[in-house]
Amino acid sequence: MAGDPVGGESGVVDPRVVHVAARDVSVGYPGRPVLAGVTFTASAGDRVGLVGENGTGKTTLLRVLAGLHEPSGGTVRRSGSVAMVEQDLTAQDGVRVGDLVEQALEPARAAAAELAEATAAVDAASATDDLQAAEVAQDRLVRALARAERLGVWDADRRADEALSRFSAPADRARELASLSVGERYRVRLACTIAQRADILLLDEPTNHLDAAGIDHLTSALRTWPGAVVIVTHDRRLLDDIMTAILDLDPSVDGRPVLYGATSYAEYRYAHWQAMRRWRQRYAAEVKRREKLAERLDASYEGLSDEWRPPKGSQKHRRATRARIHVKAADRLVEQLEAQAVEVPVPPASLVFPDLPTLPQGADGSHALVEVRGPHVAGRLDLAGVRVDLPACGRLLVTGPNGSGKSTLLQVMAGTVPLVRGVRRTVDGVRIGVLGQDDGAEVAPDPTRTGFEAYAAHALSLLDAGVLDPSQLVPVAALGLLTEEDLERPLGELSVGQRRRFDLARALLAAPHVLLLDEPTNHLSVTLVDELTQALRLTSAAVVVATHDRRMRADLADWLQLDLGHHRTI
Repeated sequence: MAGDPVGGESGVVDPRVVHVAARDVSVGYPGRPVLAGVTFTASAGDRVGLVGENGTGKTTLLRVLAGLHEPSGGTVRRSGSVAMVEQDLTAQDGVRVGDLVEQALEPARAAAAELAEATAAVDAASATDDLQAAEVAQDRLVRALARAERLGVWDADRRADEALSRFSAPADRARELASLSVGERYRVRLACTIAQRADILLLDEPTNHLDAAGIDHLTSALRTWPGAVVIVTHDRRLLDDIMTAILDLDPSVDGRPVLYGATSYAEYRYAHWQAMRRWRQRYAAEVKRREKLAERLDASYEGLSDEWRPPKGSQKHRRATRARIHVKAADRLVEQLEAQAVEVPVPPASLVFPDLPTLPQGADGSHALVEVRGPHVAGRLDLAGVRVDLPACGRLLVTGPNGSGKSTLLQVMAGTVPLVRGVRRTVDGVRIGVLGQDDGAEVAPDPTRTGFEAYAAHALSLLDAGVLDPSQLVPVAALGLLTEEDLERPLGELSVGQRRRFDLARALLAAPHVLLLDEPTNHLSVTLVDELTQALRLTSAAVVVATHDRRMRADLADWLQLDLGHHRTI
């Protein structure tokens, strides 16, 4: 989180000029470009959503806009104070919740102090006959009052307390951040940042760790945000609810990001689909033209070797001249081809979901693949009298507020959390694939391993545990989740979204009969979320999804639903 006022000495910023502007911004590392040609402006009242495939540089762009990362090329201009909440949130030892609250409210406290001093200065000037001093003091008071109103100094503490409560964040000021979960740390920082009221607000996947009430509060706050807002998000409903524009960082036909003025996700998706269709048509036409020209060139050079070789004593000079002319004509065709060629980057790969099995070998489907009765985990889950049966090809949507035990229930079903009370049964030979809520948010235990190496190590561990059939192993490169180039890089170099994709691939590695997915949309691109939702509806495996994602819940509304907020099945 950063707060850097850019304005006069008073810190007062004209709301008409509050903005962040990027012009032809590029970012890259040796041999690996990340961003190129990013140009857009977000002014006061604008809310720009950043979308694109994982690894296209969305988080990197936010850091550049915040001034935390220098671009390789181009310029960024900021006017006003800046606040950012990142996905990767490390917790320094000794830092407490109260420290973040005070840091966030420091500008408001300074503005309140300045207002008090300016008011006193006006009173002092009024007691004299110095008109010039009175005008100076009055001008200072006007500027101080404007800044105090913009920062909401009169209810800053209430605003912070409300945000902590509405986001279900720990409100105990003495709690150390290091003692909190990833989601709790994020919610604390998000609440503090919302209470801060910066002119330029930069958020990276803000709905990942929020429940329905938290998302509603965030949506309400962003709709009325007076400054500029730039958000990286996979939340398709949030794109619908608040965005005034969408910047797509996926490659386009000219290699530059595209700014869509569409204010709904459906409109953006349609415009994006149309652009991709034209791109593919143009590319297909170019490939066809290249193939035809290649055939002509092959025929030309074949003729040179067979037809244009003159016999001895038969006008060899004339024939040699004609051969040279023929070669030059063929070469001119090659030059024309290169001049008219369309350089099209490789389109993002689509998800290729594997054909998962329905039943373990020898099972007849008469029993539930996973059965849980009355599960109780001390301090985390207590579902006395609740029975969860997951049959072959079954579907279950688990909902409820933060802290209701959704993640714990999935861990119980997976067998990774022991029960204090209750029963868990599984069919012999059932394979279970698990995607945890925070998978991808933290770097792997050995970040120096490449994706291929980590995937192979996971396969060996499953084989040793007797829960992998080598004949049904799902190759990671066949899923369309990561490119071979990404899989050859150390996991520590991948983005959070790319690591999340890798963990989804790991969940599919053993061709599971049961998929347990906890907040599966977290950190993934909106395109992949659409593809994954469709795949989960069609797969032959049994699926359990726990999610706050409002669009995914709507898409899976016909599934059996377990609401842990009320302990009832719908």
